[in-house]
Amino acid sequence: MQPVGKYIVVAGVVLVLIGLVVWLAGDKFSWFGNLPGDIKVERKNMRFYAPITSMLLLSILLSFLLWLFRRLF
Repeated sequence: MQPVGKYIVVAGVVLVLIGLVVWLAGDKFSWFGNLPGDIKVERKNMRFYAPITSMLLLSILLSFLLWLFRRLF
């Protein structure tokens, strides 16, 4: 079980680092979520938001980073 614990700790540290980046530089990412292809519907009593393009961009970026990590290590 020790390797699983190490992976959980590493995942926690990565999440904390991502949280710090978003917290400290959150205003720099205001474009994220407002890309062409992100669906926003705002009505009087309803709000629907589907960030399709933003999630595709994030998926491509994470896939590339994971591929690069596997390639290097």
